[in-house]
Amino acid sequence: MLEVNKLTRLYGDLKAVDDVSFKIAKGEIVGLLGHNGAGKTTIMKMLSGFIESNHGTIKINNINLKDNPKKAQKDIGYLSENLPIYPEMIVADYLDYVSEIKEITGTQKISEIRRVIQATDIESKILSPIYTLSRGYKQRVGIAQAILGKPKLLILDEPTNGLDPKQTNLVRTLIRDLSKDATVILSTHIMQEVDALCSRALIIRDGKVAVDAELSKLRKSNHLLLSSSLTKDEMTAVLLPIDNISVVDELSENNSIFSYRIGLKNIIENDAIIGQIARLIVSSGANLYSISREIKDLETLFREAND
Repeated sequence: MLEVNKLTRLYGDLKAVDDVSFKIAKGEIVGLLGHNGAGKTTIMKMLSGFIESNHGTIKINNINLKDNPKKAQKDIGYLSENLPIYPEMIVADYLDYVSEIKEITGTQKISEIRRVIQATDIESKILSPIYTLSRGYKQRVGIAQAILGKPKLLILDEPTNGLDPKQTNLVRTLIRDLSKDATVILSTHIMQEVDALCSRALIIRDGKVAVDAELSKLRKSNHLLLSSSLTKDEMTAVLLPIDNISVVDELSENNSIFSYRIGLKNIIENDAIIGQIARLIVSSGANLYSISREIKDLETLFREAND
């Protein structure tokens, strides 16, 4: 659905985006992450056609954005962080105006406006001037204009910014529904949003792709966490028969309960190694209080990618 190849954007001598390539299939929700200044906003602006790249290509549904921008942009819905809305307009008039820009006319326009109003739960505000709305309602109007026309590529920059928990859940559900027929790129500083919605992460560092991987694979670990009555020397001796163990690190001791981080030579693919360790500890006559895989959260993965 979306194919980006060797994308580069220069601002004078500064390379804001440097030789970025990736592909995203229909139905994927991909989190675009990076520190401020990493280049992710510039990438989104190029994907939307708002600014041009100096080098590289963007293909949306097999249409080259640079060669045929109008045709490609018909398949794009874009919500920028600063909300592309006109405060003096009434909500209904604004959505009508955006529909005309997207060349949605006639009965289709009426049905589409009704659809996005219902999807974003803004029925009570359709006759209100936008400047009178709260930040949360303005955000939902911005999302409504982005999804007009059922775009095949939806680019969302901080879509839940300013929303309360109920509104956030509504938007999450909406994004999941949209992904059934579209590709979604989600940029956010809220790691919970990526955890809740995305199956894949693109982490941008210094204008380059530092990480491009499925979250499930990123979270795979080669470490176990366990607590036992065994001391460090005893634990090392008990686990000696297991060739896959690379290191035994003691984390803490409290009332003769010792906590350890066990490093393995290979990524943990199943729980067989956990059962083996548990049997050895119990067979030694010691107490085993807990044993589990170490789970990396997204914030840890993000820090590791930016170190």
